[in-house]
Amino acid sequence: MKTLILDTNVILRYLANDVPKKADDCEKLFRDAGSGRVRLFVSDICIAELVWTLKSYFHLDNDDIYEKITSIINTPGFHFSDQALVLDAMRRFKDKNVDFADAYTASLAAREGMKISSYDRDYRKFSDVTAIEPPEFE
Repeated sequence: MKTLILDTNVILRYLANDVPKKADDCEKLFRDAGSGRVRLFVSDICIAELVWTLKSYFHLDNDDIYEKITSIINTPGFHFSDQALVLDAMRRFKDKNVDFADAYTASLAAREGMKISSYDRDYRKFSDVTAIEPPEFE
């Protein structure tokens, strides 16, 4: 089976439906993925770009973004390098109202049992991660 890396703009054209012909073409591709005719790989960078665009350009709130991204993640035929990590990051993004990049880093740190070197105070919102300021490392 052929695998395609899905670019952010394909998902955005579908979600925005601002160019109906393109949205229809995207929907057909997604149906083909759901029926097993093609695999669609979505990178973590694509998810980050989607979150950023939905927030900054389309002005959606975190709850709406969470709903849209999790529906994408759960679409049959879509594949991810680490689906569980992205889902956890999306939950943190929504629940703690932080940037997606911080939520993703917190998810990774929690899973790997690592501390985060950062000046960002948003990490204090997570009870399962520890952020330390440079040059601390112990």
